[in-house]
Amino acid sequence: MRHFGPPAAPGLQIGLLGGSFDPPHEGHVHITMEALRRMRLDRVWWLVSPGNPLKSRGPAQIDRRMAACRELMRHPRVEVTDIESRLGTRYTADTLSQLMRVYPRVRFVWLMGADNLASFHRWEHWDWIIENAPIGVLARPDQHVRAGLSPAARAYRHYRVQGRSAAGLALLPAPAWSLLVGPTVRISSTELRNNGVWP
Repeated sequence: MRHFGPPAAPGLQIGLLGGSFDPPHEGHVHITMEALRRMRLDRVWWLVSPGNPLKSRGPAQIDRRMAACRELMRHPRVEVTDIESRLGTRYTADTLSQLMRVYPRVRFVWLMGADNLASFHRWEHWDWIIENAPIGVLARPDQHVRAGLSPAARAYRHYRVQGRSAAGLALLPAPAWSLLVGPTVRISSTELRNNGVWP
């Protein structure tokens, strides 16, 4: 079967960090490194999306964002990819479904910041996502409590994986999710755009 993304051997545990990365910043790097370490992932793929269906404003050109991501995130176990553009998917559920079809023996974990868990119930087919892929949620500034009380967190509270058990998240059957706490990096793409850092 043709692969639209990076090569991945069967059995690899791969975290998927999706987003517009408009622009990428040290917060993205921080949660990536935390996921690699604390979830014991073999790889993390940055999925640089064509756009965000929940945002009315379109992001910068994808080639520019891809180049900025590769300049910032230089690590042998992290791959920056435009796989969503190659697959022609717009929503996370569709992307995951396609990736599971193309890489049937890879163990994927969907990664997100705690700020995204707070609004996760607004995502297209969000319940399908959590029913079909383990989800690793990483701390973001001032978002931990709000994320823990979100509709998605409450609906799937019995499937939360606590503490050090998150190290085996990729091997657990879905639904399974973890909300990791720890140091955060106080920066956001919105702030950078508003300050003219990414015109």
